[in-house]
Amino acid sequence: MKTGIITSNAYQYHDTGPGHPEQIARVSVIIDKLKQYSNKNILWKKPSIISEGIIKDTHDASYVNLVKNSFPAKGFSSLDGDTIISPGSKRATFDAAGSIISAIDGVQNREFKNAFCSVRPPGHHCSQNKAAGFCILNNVAIGAKYLLNKYKYKKIAIVDFDVHHGNGTQDIFYDNKNVLFISTHQYPYYPGTGSDKEKGKFNNICNIPLPAGTNSEEYLNAFEFALNKLKKFQPEFILISAGFDGHKADPLAQLKLDTNDYYEITRRIMETSKNFSNGKVVSILEGGYDLQALQDSAKRHVDALIEFN
Repeated sequence: MKTGIITSNAYQYHDTGPGHPEQIARVSVIIDKLKQYSNKNILWKKPSIISEGIIKDTHDASYVNLVKNSFPAKGFSSLDGDTIISPGSKRATFDAAGSIISAIDGVQNREFKNAFCSVRPPGHHCSQNKAAGFCILNNVAIGAKYLLNKYKYKKIAIVDFDVHHGNGTQDIFYDNKNVLFISTHQYPYYPGTGSDKEKGKFNNICNIPLPAGTNSEEYLNAFEFALNKLKKFQPEFILISAGFDGHKADPLAQLKLDTNDYYEITRRIMETSKNFSNGKVVSILEGGYDLQALQDSAKRHVDALIEFN
């Protein structure tokens, strides 16, 4: 089987203004790199048109209505201090959320074995009712709720290796025994959450806070805690919040990972989980702000997905 790559042109219309780190080129450089692959390994697919009902399974109805009506007719607006929107942001936002639905359906229907959604804006800082940190809808949380509601899974794991804590995802699933949320992240750092004392109502939150300067060996040693948590939980489907801003070249954080670490992180997730999730893995782009590091790291992430087809 193949690895699905879910993307559309909509990301190009989400203009965040000059100098904003969450820029259009973040997705275009990844797509350019992945198009160098032989077609036999990859199946390209567009996002689904996502229904409002699916979004409202994750986000408060009042927030969804606020978002729908917030996109300006021209120029720029903002949903919080960091989250800038423009006229084309609406299409990009709903395509990003639709991408994880398309990816999940593709895995379920055996169109491909696993998938990576190369989209923006990212999502993991967005809670039920608040945009934050460049995030407008929580794409990975929407995917997890979809798996629970549409496909009736009982155990979903979300692994978030973005350098920033996925506080929005944690908030959404803090009291949900069916979802295990695992996050490795620089701590203390934006958004200020993610201590190892935040465990969830059902011990379903696993935070692995790491100090600035953490190198590859230290990170991968710590990541064993995540893998052990996966083994214990035995999820039926795994979603990955794939942020590549832990790379040593990234300007927004201070972890010291190398490009090939993202291959190794992904390979270990796949290897650990193949016996209980049967390789059902969908990942979606979160952070990563050095374009060269982002491009190369995302490629290595997809390399590992392809190996497990």
